[in-house]
Amino acid sequence: MPKPLTVAVLAGAALLTRRALRRRVRVSPLWPLPALDPPTSGRPRTRALRLRVAAKETVADGVVQLRLEGRDLPGWEPGAHIDLVLPSGLVRQYSLCGDPADTSTYTVATRLVEDGRGGSREVHEQVRVGAELEVRGPRNRFPLVAAPAYVFVAGGIGITPVLSMLRALPKGADWRLLYAGRTRESLPFLAEIEAFGADRVTVVAGLPDLDRELADVPEGAVVYCCGPEGLMAAVEERFPDVRLERFAPRTSAEGEAFELELRRSGRTLTVPADSTVLAAVRAELPNTLYSCEQGFCGTCQQRVLEGEVEHRDELLTDAERADSMLICVSRARSVRLVLDL
Repeated sequence: MPKPLTVAVLAGAALLTRRALRRRVRVSPLWPLPALDPPTSGRPRTRALRLRVAAKETVADGVVQLRLEGRDLPGWEPGAHIDLVLPSGLVRQYSLCGDPADTSTYTVATRLVEDGRGGSREVHEQVRVGAELEVRGPRNRFPLVAAPAYVFVAGGIGITPVLSMLRALPKGADWRLLYAGRTRESLPFLAEIEAFGADRVTVVAGLPDLDRELADVPEGAVVYCCGPEGLMAAVEERFPDVRLERFAPRTSAEGEAFELELRRSGRTLTVPADSTVLAAVRAELPNTLYSCEQGFCGTCQQRVLEGEVEHRDELLTDAERADSMLICVSRARSVRLVLDL
C-alpha cells in the first residue's frame, strides 16, 4: 500500500494541476489551442461611470447646463470632454466646463439643435434632475499647450472647452478671446467671460469680422477655435496651424465604391459610393455594434487586415490607425479592404 506521505504528495500535486488548468482555460477557453485576439468592436475606450444629474439649469437662450455628480471621478485637464450616454442609447460628446479640481462633479452644457439628430433635444426635454446617466471618459484631444501667447476664437456653445482654458492660464499670460454668437442672449457664461476684461475679450453679436479682429495676432501665438463649422473653416483658412475642437465629422462618409471582405464571416460585399462601411456591414451582420455614427465614440472600431484606409474620424491615434478604423465614417483608399469580422 502507498505510504501516507506519498498519497498526500500526489493529492497535493493533483490539486495544484487542476487549479493551473482552470486558470489556463480561463485565459483561453479553447486551450490547448492558442487564444484568439480579443475583438475590437464595441469595447469601451474608457471605463463607464454612472453619474447622477444633480442640477440642470438654463445658462443662455437654448443652452442648458448639467451638473453630474459621482465619487472619486477621473481627473481631467482643460479641453477635455466626456461621452454622455443618453437614456435612448444615443452617445454625444460634451466638453467639460467645470473645475478640474472637483473630483465629485462633471459639468457640461449643450445647445438645442432644432434640426439635429436628436441628442440635444433629448438632453433638453427628457433628462431630469435625479436621473442616472452613463458617462465615458474624460478624453482630451484639445489640450492647452504652453505658448508665449494665445488667441481663442469661440462661437456660441464652443465657449465650453475654452472657458476651462481661460481659468487655467497662469497669471500674466498674454491672451485674448473673440467670442461670437447670434445674439448676446444666446451666449452662455457671458457674464464670467466679460469679467476677464474688455482689454482681453471681444464679444460680437452676429458674424465677426475675422480680418479685423484677428489682424494683429502676436508672433508665436497658439490659436484655438471651437464653434460652428463655418467659423472654424474661416479661422483655419487664416491660420492653418489652428487647434480645432469639433463634434461633427469634418467630411461626409461618402466616396468611391470599393470591395469589402469580412474575413471571419467569409463574406465579400460592395460598399456603395453613397453609403458607409457600417451600413454595408450591418446589412450582413446586424448585430455589429455602433453608436455615435460620427467617428467620435469608438464603438464601431474594427481591425483592418488588408487594404489602405482613408481615416475620417476624430478619435484614433496614429498607432491605432495602423491596423484599425472606425467604420461609421472612414472608407477604403484602396479598391479592396479586408476586416477582421
